[in-house]
Amino acid sequence: MKRPKATADGPAVDADETAPATPFLKCLMRQIRAQDTYGMWEDKSDADLLADFIITKEQRREIPIIGDPDPDVLWRLQIFYTCVALVIEQRSGLVVSSTMMMSHEGFGRVVLTTGRLVVLSKTLRDVHRFGFDTIGKLAKVGAKLVDDAVAAIEAYPDVARA
Repeated sequence: MKRPKATADGPAVDADETAPATPFLKCLMRQIRAQDTYGMWEDKSDADLLADFIITKEQRREIPIIGDPDPDVLWRLQIFYTCVALVIEQRSGLVVSSTMMMSHEGFGRVVLTTGRLVVLSKTLRDVHRFGFDTIGKLAKVGAKLVDDAVAAIEAYPDVARA
């Protein structure tokens, strides 16, 4: 299923928002650009590449409630949680293992662990509608997931390092 793109009324990404403002978005842009093996995205700005992560409420309403996620959506979901894990690693100095289990219907779970400590366990649903209202919201959600995981590591350092 293809996502609705920006309409003629305006772009899906607010031009005033700067993409590389936070460590999470910097990491996300590195991961996206690392996937560009043929150089097709070299001329695109960071905001243009992040536009695929942006789905306004109107666009979300156009997407059916039940649907199978397409490979592009699954790729964006994987990149998002990979960046969460990488920023946790940068901040904590610990290796983070990522496990994502997904059904073909768009339901599943993502689990991030360090040692024996589960630092993130999130149920995923409606993955075919994965996206954020703005780039700022994308950065805020990513940073919150990282902050919560680092707080868990700091609360249980011995378990995290086991």
